[in-house]
Amino acid sequence: MLPKLNRRRALFVLTKINEILAWEQQTEAERDTRFVEMGRYLCEVRAGEYWRLEKLKSFDEFLERRFPESRRKAYYLMSIHEHLPPQARRDLKEVGWTKGLELAKLARAEGERFDCATWLHKARSMPKDQFKSEVDRELTGRETELWEIIYFKLYKSQIPVIEQALETAALMLGSDKSRGYCLEMICADFLAGANLENGNPEVLLQSISRYFKFLPVPQRQVFLAQLNQKAS
Repeated sequence: MLPKLNRRRALFVLTKINEILAWEQQTEAERDTRFVEMGRYLCEVRAGEYWRLEKLKSFDEFLERRFPESRRKAYYLMSIHEHLPPQARRDLKEVGWTKGLELAKLARAEGERFDCATWLHKARSMPKDQFKSEVDRELTGRETELWEIIYFKLYKSQIPVIEQALETAALMLGSDKSRGYCLEMICADFLAGANLENGNPEVLLQSISRYFKFLPVPQRQVFLAQLNQKAS
């Protein structure tokens, strides 16, 4: 059965959402201070089906109108509201909604074991990328590296050669490796060759070290055994 539509409350909540969206567009520097409030209202719209007040067919259609560029942010804000305790949501205004999302992922995974105070302190004191890496390490149990996307232009005539090089590197490294790793191997190989004779020994050492990282464990052991034999 459809929930009974509280028209007065629905109108109030929908108006609040519209006010926050308009305010967000006007005040870019302070927009994160109201993201917790937005998440709470969006959850209420979904639960109470307030979108029916606007003659819409679904909650997704409601989000499409309010978030035409991407509905993902709306679901992020709702996830923060649903998975973090009230005290954490109040303090999240100090750290921003992107860090809030990372905290929500952690709270969802750890449940009652989630140490809210400790992680809020980390969120306040760490830069965004560093905090995300800290959360990833907690969730996966392994170290993670910071990353960024690099753009550069290629002519169409260059693409076949580059694609072939990346495919060849993928065959050597394994299909589970990303194209970024494949490109790093190609660059490490180039640097090692360029500095093999009369080059910079530090660059050569760095290139060989990075290249060694791509070897499977058995091949690493063989390589180290060969080095030990030559050294002795």
